[in-house]
Amino acid sequence: EPARLLSEVADGTGHFTDVTVGLCRLQQLLRELSPAFENGIEHREHGRRALLLPFPGERHTFGVSMVEEFFRRAGWDVWGGPLKSVDDILTIVRTEWFAVIGLSVSCESSLDAVAAAIRAVRRESCNRSIGVIVGGRVFFDHAERVAEVGADATAVDGRQAVAQAESLLGVLARRC
Repeated sequence: EPARLLSEVADGTGHFTDVTVGLCRLQQLLRELSPAFENGIEHREHGRRALLLPFPGERHTFGVSMVEEFFRRAGWDVWGGPLKSVDDILTIVRTEWFAVIGLSVSCESSLDAVAAAIRAVRRESCNRSIGVIVGGRVFFDHAERVAEVGADATAVDGRQAVAQAESLLGVLARRC
């Protein structure tokens, strides 16, 4: 039913409240299924730590929550949640080591701020070789934007995000 509600909104036959109800139900299902994902994980591998966030100010957070589950299933130690500002992100990357940071962006008007944030993350991170993956609808049909914001990769879904992150581990190790 959540998928039907979201589909109706997308094609113009549904209402905003339908989206809200559908999204709430999807989030509930994700929370219910999370333990099942965790049961398949034998251990977390050293060096596989990711910070996955919607860019500050973004209201679209469900996709990031789903991507977090894919990373956990692949054995990554995942930190996430929405943060209020880029300064909050910088505080975390200054004090905690991450192999990769993933940022979800839905607004084209945020691209300059995203680029500035990525530069700051690379400058301030305790991992000077941190990998940066961006996702969200502004990158789907515009791969050139990945380089424009200074990211290393993009992904359209959770599986691809994990694959990109794991590929980056090898590339980033050679940068050191």
